[in-house]
Amino acid sequence: MRTAKKGSVEMPAFVRHLVKETEKRVNSFFKGGRGGGGGGEQAEGVEVAEEEGSVIPCPYLDRPILDKLLEEGCAPWGVTFACACMQGWRASMEDFHNCYPQMGGKLSDWGFFAVFDGHAGSAVAEHCSRNLLEHILATDSIGPEEDVERVSDGITEGFLNTDKHLYSVAMREGWERGGTTVVSTMLTPQNIYFSNLGDSRALLCRGGRVGFSTADHKPFCPAEKERIERAGGSVTLQRINGSLAVSRALGDFSYKTAEWCTAREQMVSPEPEVTVVERSPMDEFLVLACDGVWDAISNDELCEFVSSRLRVCTDLREVCSQIIDLCLYKGSLDNISVILVCFPAAPQLSPEALHQEAELEDLLESKVADIFEELSGRGEDPDLLSVLTVLASTEIPGLPPGGGLQSKRNCIISAYYQQKEAPELRSQEKGGAAGTF
Repeated sequence: MRTAKKGSVEMPAFVRHLVKETEKRVNSFFKGGRGGGGGGEQAEGVEVAEEEGSVIPCPYLDRPILDKLLEEGCAPWGVTFACACMQGWRASMEDFHNCYPQMGGKLSDWGFFAVFDGHAGSAVAEHCSRNLLEHILATDSIGPEEDVERVSDGITEGFLNTDKHLYSVAMREGWERGGTTVVSTMLTPQNIYFSNLGDSRALLCRGGRVGFSTADHKPFCPAEKERIERAGGSVTLQRINGSLAVSRALGDFSYKTAEWCTAREQMVSPEPEVTVVERSPMDEFLVLACDGVWDAISNDELCEFVSSRLRVCTDLREVCSQIIDLCLYKGSLDNISVILVCFPAAPQLSPEALHQEAELEDLLESKVADIFEELSGRGEDPDLLSVLTVLASTEIPGLPPGGGLQSKRNCIISAYYQQKEAPELRSQEKGGAAGTF
């Protein structure tokens, strides 16, 4: 039997304090501010309203929602996993996920993991997260004998059937403008089946480097653009009809109306790209994540960062939480969801890495204290952003690979508030001592 734990955690109070203090300056701190990118760029997958004069609710909050939903589990056939999700700067949470380390029955040594990144509402993503695996299994192509071609075809058919079933529900419920990207992995004793639809992404770390990653489906990709135009659409501003930023998704039925096209040939296709990778003893871990992660960090950077964190942390939930924090601090304005699946060859806790991590944190605390003292000595107010700015221009050895200074920002913020509170504590101590005479 698999084990799993779910829970939620809140961001530390000092981080909430940071957000409260800097909300007026967040436009320069986080990738150009609420509109993203400084040029009015919309979030990926979100439609741009076409009607002139229409009032569009802002898709971003004044402050991010930092609470995280965490999940962890394992399977006796050799994998452990964790998942973390955070709403972040987006006005609503539209991400959902599946974590099934054991699919049950004759497939007890098979696993299925998926991330669903909804747009124009959360209803489609939630519906698909509850029904996709069921539709895949209903094809009767998935069995313990594992015919690779049949399994691949069954996954594709399951996606198409999910979209077909979704259509009647969407028309009844008024979800025709909503959609969701999907990235999934089906793990068997011999293979990993990667299925991608849209711009969520999965990667496999093998032998310390990226062994495979899925490719995003964007309207400006040549093959995608050709299909869109054959279906009567156009690509403007890198979007379908100047509006939708992904070219494959479940739902989005307002883009699936070309009567001369099959379901696979529509402007927005529900056909996943399925890739089979044979498993290897060198496989270390899988990461599945929405574009809220990949907009902030590259495949290689994330592979290096996760490898480094696994050497200093045994709690996979904490590793996922650190990925989310890193992407937030790197400027991600989207919902952020990440699943981490570890194989037996994943990096293990290292005493040497732990020692180096402790030395790094001591160094950062020392540098924060020096900067605080220097700014105070010049009569300047050592606010947090000033300290971060000076620290960012300082050469600091030993930062986590792939994460850099942003990955240690919680440590820096904690050290800053220790310095800020130190004079008050010293004053209180002096006052207490004076009262004893």
